[in-house]
Amino acid sequence: MDKNEQKALWDAQDIASETAYAVTNDPTRCVQCGLCVAFCPCDVLELDEEGYPYAAHIDNCVGCTTCAGNCPQRALLVEAQGDATFDPLADEPRAEPVSEELRAQYAEWQRVIMEKLGLRWQPVAVSLIDKDELLPSAPLPPENLRFCQAMMAARRGASILMPPYRHACPDGTSIFGMTGVPEKLATGEIYVLFHKLVNAEAAARMVAERPTLEPKSRRATYVAPLDKTVREPEVVVFTGTPEQMMWLCMSMSYYTGHRFDFHASGYNSMCVEAVLYPMLEQQPNITFGCYGCRAATDLGEDMMFMGVPTSALPTVVKGLTELAKKSIPHSRMKIYVPPIM
Repeated sequence: MDKNEQKALWDAQDIASETAYAVTNDPTRCVQCGLCVAFCPCDVLELDEEGYPYAAHIDNCVGCTTCAGNCPQRALLVEAQGDATFDPLADEPRAEPVSEELRAQYAEWQRVIMEKLGLRWQPVAVSLIDKDELLPSAPLPPENLRFCQAMMAARRGASILMPPYRHACPDGTSIFGMTGVPEKLATGEIYVLFHKLVNAEAAARMVAERPTLEPKSRRATYVAPLDKTVREPEVVVFTGTPEQMMWLCMSMSYYTGHRFDFHASGYNSMCVEAVLYPMLEQQPNITFGCYGCRAATDLGEDMMFMGVPTSALPTVVKGLTELAKKSIPHSRMKIYVPPIM
């Protein structure tokens, strides 16, 4: 796909919301360094004749605030405008929810898993809505969110539906097949600007190696606690400590002894590593989080994630139930540590 095709796909992202963004610059703070223009992934900003940034293409803005976050003087402000509660899809028919029997099954699985592992956060059911599928009945966020931010809210109990125009991260929408990919992300240029990769060659390789869904193949993401989801999820994502993720992994090996091959890099962790790999390969996958996920959420330094295909949950529940009879409590009691005399 050449740059013109990439741009056409990105420009055709069907932004139907009345919520837009305004970008303002404080000239008394601005030092005219141009970093905001360079870091904007959607090419919203340009420099005027005096060298100050302005929103030349404000319709491209998704509210990611990357420009403001990289301004050394905090001179830039990105604010949502218009009717933040407007839902252009409000009159569209919605999909039938899952049956009460399935909801009860999900709730029981969640109860058992959280109890056996001692999880603080609820497991999050993730759905990638097909382009021809009716949307589930769930609220849109009042402002654009990054996918990882929606996941953090869902682990606390929120249910969130996000068409592409409610996503604040163009990386996520392109990875999930909702839009094309902006040029700076497609080439990896922005990763070099962030000093996350040594050069354009390394960045291009990272982008090329990550899985993505076909552009325009999905129309929305939907996340909710497992016991509240109204759609059968493709993947369930767990947040916890490395020790809890260890037991989660062992639960899926309990009956077979199978060792897993995990894909983890620290790039696009929530989108690629926690969701796409488990979905496409039907295998669990761990992720340590990534720059964006950790910079944009309250994720603790001691926390990580595991994505599990929904089909594996019965095995997880059975395995954890057995491990909790002896292995988990004995390990946590440190029974092999000699007493300190």
